[in-house]
Parts: sequence; structure tokens; C-alpha cells
Amino acid sequence: MSALPDPIAVEAMIEQARIDFSACEDAAQLANVKARFLGRDGYLTSLMKGLSGLDAQARTDAGKSLNAAKQTIESAWRSREKAIADQHLNAQLQKDAIDVSLPGRAREEGGLHPITLTIARIEAIFRSIGFDVADGPEIEDDFYNFTALNTPQDHPARSMHDTFYVEGGLLLRTHTSPMQIRYARQHKPPIRVIAPGKTYRVDSDATHSPMFHQFEGLWLDDDISFADLKSVYTMFLRQFFEQDDIDVRFRPSYFPFTEPSAEIDMRFGSGPMKDRWLEVSGSGQVHPQVVRNVGLDPEQFIGFAFGSGVERLAMLRYGVSDLRLFFENDLRFLKQFDG
Repeated sequence: MSALPDPIAVEAMIEQARIDFSACEDAAQLANVKARFLGRDGYLTSLMKGLSGLDAQARTDAGKSLNAAKQTIESAWRSREKAIADQHLNAQLQKDAIDVSLPGRAREEGGLHPITLTIARIEAIFRSIGFDVADGPEIEDDFYNFTALNTPQDHPARSMHDTFYVEGGLLLRTHTSPMQIRYARQHKPPIRVIAPGKTYRVDSDATHSPMFHQFEGLWLDDDISFADLKSVYTMFLRQFFEQDDIDVRFRPSYFPFTEPSAEIDMRFGSGPMKDRWLEVSGSGQVHPQVVRNVGLDPEQFIGFAFGSGVERLAMLRYGVSDLRLFFENDLRFLKQFDG
């Protein structure tokens, strides 16, 4: 038959639990001490297992005593647990404390992206000579992106290698020229418009991106010549780069939507790019079929068109050698631009 638990020993166990709990510095130590007294193999649990050998009355009396001891130990454990949690919180608050008497942190002002600055500059220059600015969808259909611009069915530009096609026979526009077509079909001559925006082609390296920006220009009227094209684009380059000593030349080329066609090159008269010819645009007299496609008579109306890469002009203006810097969003790079 089991012996009754010694009340003195029970009180000593409670006192020892209080001492051991008080010595704990963190939650892990506290959990280990709790297990030593209240766990499956703990001191109190062993005493309670021994009650099975007592008679009914003794078992009842001893059970009440041990349950009271258990509640006292659990109370001591919870008290120490809260104290440790409070200590941890106070330490964290102390660590994160802010001295409100110190001067406030300066708030940095944001800025516009260099491509946004470049487009705004282009628009301002052309608005100053009477050009409108057109906008349109980036997801186009074949007619506006190719057919209306006199692009043959077997032209390489229609290939999957160059064009991103999407569902429903649509595509991501490969240039902003479709916006010229849309604008010209909705307005009467004289038509003077530029169309800046995002374009998409299957290409990616240090000087090419699958998404890039272009701006196309169109001037249709009853008496527009190549001389007007050269005058307008030369004026634009000199204002854009703020240099009067820029030379411009036109090299014969081919584009389906212009005839005759020409590549436009420029050469700086000073600076690190002095005496180097750089291609900056494609251009030409608007093809008669394109004039018909916008609903005008090519015997009456004539004009010119051009298309330039915004990133290329930005790279030349700001001296950037790698196109990818414009898209990496590195603040160290972007903070250099203030307009």
C-alpha cells in the first residue's frame, strides 16, 4: 500500500519550483524547468501516480493537496513566463526607441524616368511647330500594323521571329506607325502628328529590348517635300541635343510604307561623338498606297513620315552605353537624371 505524500516534501517541491522558475532567463529554459515539475515524468506527476495505491479517503485528501500544489506551481510558471515576455518586449522597445528630439530624416524627392523625360522633350519640340501628339492601342490587328502600311504578306516583319502574336489574330504593335493611320483616318489634311509609345519585337541584348519606345512623325498636305522633312528633322535634332553644329544626311533605303525612303544619320560637330555618323531614324515620302489607305487621294496629297527610337536618342543625349540600364530601375542610375 502506497504512503501518503509528505506535506513538508510537497512544500519543499513548490519552493524549489519557484526558485528554479525565477532563475530562468528565456522561454526555452522555462519550458525545461516546467517539464521537470509538471511534465509526464515530472516530480508532481510521479507523486500523483502513487495515489492509486491509497484507500479512497486518503486518495481524495492527498489528491486535493497535490492538485493545490500543481495550481501553485503552474501559477509560478505563468508568472515567470509573463515576466520573461515583458522583459523581451521591453528590450525590443528599447532597441527600437526613437529619440524624438533628433532632427527628422530628410525625405528624398522623386524624379521622372529618363525615358519619360525624353518623350516629354520630343513632344514639346514638335508641339512648338504645330504637330499634334497621338495615342493608340498597344495590342493591334494586322491591318493597322502591317496591311495599311503597305507591308507585303511575305515580309519578314510579319514572321513569328520578329512579332509577338496573341490570341484572336492580334499582335503587340511592332512600331507606333499604326497610330498615324488611325489619326489620319480621323482627321482632315493638313495632318501633322507624332505618335510616341511602347513597341514590341522579339529581340534582347545590350542595345535592344523586347519592349522599347518609338515616336513616329507624319505630315500630309498638298505640297510637302523632302526638303520639308530635312528641315523639320534637322531642327528637331538641334533642339533636342541643344547643339547647332549637328550635320544630317539621308541615305537611300527601303521601307514598305514610304517611297522614296531614306535612313537619317547625324554627326555632332563637337564632344565625344564628334565626326561619327550615327543612324537615328528611318524616313521617306509617304507611299501612295498608304495615302489611299487613310482615305486620301495620292494625286492630291503628299507628305513625309519618319520613325525614331526613343531609347537611342536618350542614350546619345545622356551618354548611356547599355540600353538595359533604363529598365533595371537602379536608383543610383536614375538619380542622375533631373531633366
